[in-house]
Amino acid sequence: MTDYELDQLQQCPDVATLQSRLRDLCSRFGSVTQLNILPSAHAGKQQVLCLLRMASAEEEAQLMSGLGIGRFGGELVVVIDLHSPALPVAAELFGSAA
Repeated sequence: MTDYELDQLQQCPDVATLQSRLRDLCSRFGSVTQLNILPSAHAGKQQVLCLLRMASAEEEAQLMSGLGIGRFGGELVVVIDLHSPALPVAAELFGSAA
């Protein structure tokens, strides 16, 4: 991801906006079939782990190459450091499937 794209995701005011922007960003490479957003706190930082899947292995490979993201197990993973204290870390973060 470019610095600009990362900055934009970090500034999302809520989970719905983050989900929408990440889905739009990834849709350049194909169809997002699953997107789960999970809260995380690491060394005092608020983060979210975004786990996603695309419609095909080819789309996933293009996404990984194009945005520089990695894989954890069977899913693609994007870790986003949050700068917005308003982003909730409650039940709405789970199960954001397509």
